[in-house]
Amino acid sequence: MAITMGVQAYALAQATVRALYGDLLSQAQWEDLIRAPDYDAVLTILSKSVYGPTLQIDRALLNPRRAAYQIRLHLADIYAKLIRISPAVGQPVLMTLWHHYEVDNIRVALRGVEAGATWDQVRHLLYPMRRYVVVTVRELEQMVRSGSVGRAIDALKGTQYHGILSHALTRYEDERSLFPLEVALDIWYRRTLWDCVLALKTQDRAMALKTVGTVLDVDNLLWALRFRVYHHLTESEIINYTLSTGFEVKDADIRQIARGGDSAQAVFRAYPELRETLRGVSFDTGEGLGQLEQALLRLLISRCRHMFAGAPFHIGLPLAYVLLNEYEIRDLTLLIEAKAARTPISTFGPMLLVAAV
Repeated sequence: MAITMGVQAYALAQATVRALYGDLLSQAQWEDLIRAPDYDAVLTILSKSVYGPTLQIDRALLNPRRAAYQIRLHLADIYAKLIRISPAVGQPVLMTLWHHYEVDNIRVALRGVEAGATWDQVRHLLYPMRRYVVVTVRELEQMVRSGSVGRAIDALKGTQYHGILSHALTRYEDERSLFPLEVALDIWYRRTLWDCVLALKTQDRAMALKTVGTVLDVDNLLWALRFRVYHHLTESEIINYTLSTGFEVKDADIRQIARGGDSAQAVFRAYPELRETLRGVSFDTGEGLGQLEQALLRLLISRCRHMFAGAPFHIGLPLAYVLLNEYEIRDLTLLIEAKAARTPISTFGPMLLVAAV
């Protein structure tokens, strides 16, 4: 009976996601994009892809920043569609995953305030979110136009974000750094997403762990290492600023990194399949951390693709698809900026995640 109910509940979502999966850029399209002689050629190629409709605006307005904004409209529409047609049991985790863009938008707005930027300078750095939002574009505009971080936070009254940021405001005022505000937002968000995953049952939970659980693990591991390498935080600070639980990355791994222990041992305990790829790489340097991040994200992408070869009728497929589309857009944004700056393929090619170069 449970299997039948799962089939009935997910039938529409699964059929939709599998059709969307076929619209992801092919390797041939990626090769054309990578070999494109300039930015205009990239736009021409993208106009014939699934991103074409989002790029149908005045060409004079389509600078690289605006083009990156426009292609994100595609994923925004996909999220709205999948949230609407997914069964109630799976909607909270999909909705919460979608809201990581809202958290990013709040961060961008706060940085805009801190930098004294105008709304026109900030608006196309935001992720386009038109449905299933807590913070509207109008409220983000009010934040940017407020003139101070304190007043920007006040613009969020009535939302869950207001209390989180208000509690961290004193540290911001003492340190004159957005770091306490951003960390408070990120920790709250990741704990909320983790709770949504744990609230799922049986197969839904197992598949969400393989996708979203991996996302949270990768973030947690990289944050702990960055706090240690770049920010030189204390053991207690690193522990406070990371999650205490995870899917494959455990509390003991984070604590080992926090106390200055062997970071490679912690990484390879969680991800033994990366041992050969990262042999001899030091995770206590910026270059090594970059290599680790690339390897971890490619592992996540591989897991998302593998999801489509496994059992159907669970929340894992919608989650895997939106993550794959997110990283496709991440690569497209990088490629657009690289082509506009006439950056050689040898420089930006190795940075791409979903395209084989």
